[in-house]
Amino acid sequence: MPDLAVSTFVDTAELRKARGAFFTPEAITRFIAQWAIRSCDDRVMEPSTGDAAFLVSAVERLQKLAGPGVHAPQVDGVEIHTESARIARARVEEAGGVADITVSDFFQVAPRPLYSAVIGNPPYIRYQDFAGESRTRSREAALKVGVSLTALASSWAAFTIHSALFLQPGGRMGLVLPAELLSVNYAAAVRQFLFDHFRSVELVLFTEQVFPDAEADVVLLLAEGFGEGPTDHATIHQAKDAAALATMGDPLTWTPQDPAGKWTGLLVAADAIEPLQTLRTRGHFTDLEVWGDTTLGMVTGNNSFFALSPARVAELGLTRKDLVRLSPPGSAHLRGLDLTTSKMTSLGQQDKATWMFRPSTEPSPAAQAYIDTGHRAGVDQAYKCRVRKPWYRVPLLPSADLFLTCMNADTPRLTTNSAGAHHLNSVHGVYLAEELRVLGRELLPLASLNSVTLLNAEMVGRSYGGGILKLEPREADVWAMPSPTLVGSRAEALRALRPAVRKLLQNGKLADAVKLVDEVLLIDSDIISTGALQTVRQAHTNMTARRTTRGRSGR
Repeated sequence: MPDLAVSTFVDTAELRKARGAFFTPEAITRFIAQWAIRSCDDRVMEPSTGDAAFLVSAVERLQKLAGPGVHAPQVDGVEIHTESARIARARVEEAGGVADITVSDFFQVAPRPLYSAVIGNPPYIRYQDFAGESRTRSREAALKVGVSLTALASSWAAFTIHSALFLQPGGRMGLVLPAELLSVNYAAAVRQFLFDHFRSVELVLFTEQVFPDAEADVVLLLAEGFGEGPTDHATIHQAKDAAALATMGDPLTWTPQDPAGKWTGLLVAADAIEPLQTLRTRGHFTDLEVWGDTTLGMVTGNNSFFALSPARVAELGLTRKDLVRLSPPGSAHLRGLDLTTSKMTSLGQQDKATWMFRPSTEPSPAAQAYIDTGHRAGVDQAYKCRVRKPWYRVPLLPSADLFLTCMNADTPRLTTNSAGAHHLNSVHGVYLAEELRVLGRELLPLASLNSVTLLNAEMVGRSYGGGILKLEPREADVWAMPSPTLVGSRAEALRALRPAVRKLLQNGKLADAVKLVDEVLLIDSDIISTGALQTVRQAHTNMTARRTTRGRSGR
C-alpha cells in the first residue's frame, strides 16, 4: 500500500488500486519516522516511495535532530511509477531535503546494507493479481536469504524480506503491513524471518481501520537490530486509530510457542489462553480434525445456471434424474443445529435454489434443451466449465455429515446435514470419522456452541473487510472442539438441552444458547472454573468487538 500521488494526466484511482497504492495518514508516517530515525546521521530509504509521505516525515525528523543551519538532508527511495517519483522528488525538496529516487521495480534493485532505517508502506497486491516477472523476481529475492514464499503470497511479504536486506547491522525497519501478517499461512516464513533476524520486534495493532478505502486491516511493524536476532518475543501496542498513536498505553509482551505459527494468539490475554491449553492437555478439547475431514464445496462455474429453485425446475420441465439435492448458495440458512428435509422444503417454497442441475450421462429432452440454452448463453466458456468434460456435469462431492459456515459475521457454525444435501463452495463440508459419525452428527453442532470453541474460532480464523471472520479448511482442522470423550460423557444432558438451544437460535439469541451449552458441557462436568470461563467469555467478547468495530469503521 504505497503512497502514490494523484496525477490526473498519467495516474488514476483504478491504476493506484491495481498496484496496491493507498495514502498513508501523516500521523503514521510521522510516528514511524520518529521511531526509526535516531540520529541526524542516519541514512534512510523508502522501498515504495509513492508521493514521498514517508520521506517527507523522514526529512522533518532529520532536520529536527540536526538543529538549525544544517545542509538539506538526503533520503533515498525506489518507485516503479515515473510520475509518482517526479512528484516525490518535488515534495521532498519542498520539505527542505534532497531525494535520490530510483525508478525501478524494487525487486530489480540489488540490496546493499547501507541504511540505518528502512521505512514505508509496501504495496499490497493479492496473489491473483501479483503475477508474471514481478512475482518471480520477488520470490527469488526472498530465496537469497533462505526464505521460501508460497505461490499464494501477496506482494507485501517479499517486500518485507527484501527491504530488510538494505539495512546496516543493527538497523531498524518500520513498515505498514496488512494484518494478514498475523494470521495467513503464507506469511509463516515472514513471521519466522522477523524473529530470526531482529533483536526486537514490536507491533502496533489498531481497533479501527486506518485504510477504509483498502478494505484491509493493517499493523505497524517496528523491527530493530537487524542481524542481531533471534528474539523470542514481541512487544504489542494497541491504538484506536492513527491519531491515537501519540497516546498509546503500556505495551504487552507476547511470546509465541512457534514464531512461524499464527500470531492471532497475541490478541488474547494469557489468562484466557491458559484454560484452552489446559482443556486440550487433559483431553477435554481437541481439534476438529480429530472428528473428521473438512473440505471445500463444489464449484459450478456459474451458480445462476446450475443452482435452481423448485419453481425454476418445474418451469424447465426437468426430471429428478437431472438434479441433485443442494444446500442453497450462501449460509444464511445454516444458523441452526440441523438442515432437515422439511427445512429444505421450506427454503424451496421461498424460491431458494435447493436443486443443482446435473443431468445423467444421457440427458433427458428437457435437460438437453437447458444444456443448449447454456451453450448459447456462453456458460460453457466460463473457466470451470471450459476445463471439464462435459461442461455441464459438475464434479460431485459426497453429501457431508456436517456443514461449516466459512464466512461469518458472528461465529462459524456447524450444522448437521440431515437432508443429505450437497454443498457449494460457499460453505465447507465436514466428513466425520466412521466411528464418530453417529455421535458427531447428533451432538457436535450443539456441543460446538461453547465459549471456548467460539474464542478459538477468532484465534484460528482471519478477519476480512466488513468485520467478517473467515475460516478455511486448514484453519478449521485446528479449531478447538469438545473431544468425543467429553461429548459422549455429556450426551444425555446435551440431548435434553437441544429444544431450548434450537429455539434460542431460531430467535437469533446465540449468546443465550452458548451460556446454556457452557453450563451443561463445561461447568456441570467440572472441567473449568466459573472464573476461568468468564475470562474466556470476556476474551471472546473483546476479539469479536475488535473485529466488528474495524468492520464498521471501514464502511
